[in-house]
Amino acid sequence: MAGMGAKAAVAWLVSVAPDPGACRREWERNPQGMALLPAGKRWDVLIVPSELGYPTLDVLTRLVDRPGPVLADFGEARMGFFVPPGTAARWVGTGIRGVGRGTWIVVPRPGSTVGGVRWLIPPDGSGTLTDATLLELALHEAAAVRGTRGEGG
Repeated sequence: MAGMGAKAAVAWLVSVAPDPGACRREWERNPQGMALLPAGKRWDVLIVPSELGYPTLDVLTRLVDRPGPVLADFGEARMGFFVPPGTAARWVGTGIRGVGRGTWIVVPRPGSTVGGVRWLIPPDGSGTLTDATLLELALHEAAAVRGTRGEGG
């Protein structure tokens, strides 16, 4: 059974929905269901190719006790890092897509895997996000390490 964490995580996620109640009921009816939620209110999402995303997440978890929520999707091809609102508008990075105000993102219920989309780090309900500067440092370090292994492009 999901504990308080999942409840708080659901509450935090649905708080940005146009109709939070409907969103929550949908997830209760169908735990495998997806919610389409607007970015730019409580968080933006930076979409990173997973070959860079996984090493970045390794670096992040060394730097901080708990990074913000991270989604993996599309057969693990991409990862989404939840960052403070406004980050997407300022972000300049090759191959990294910012999802911010005016855009929507498909989100599974915390604790569920849906059609290849799953939480690598689920939200904890407290509103913890990954600091954009920290994420940038982690991305650079991950890219550098990857480059030294003779891969990269």
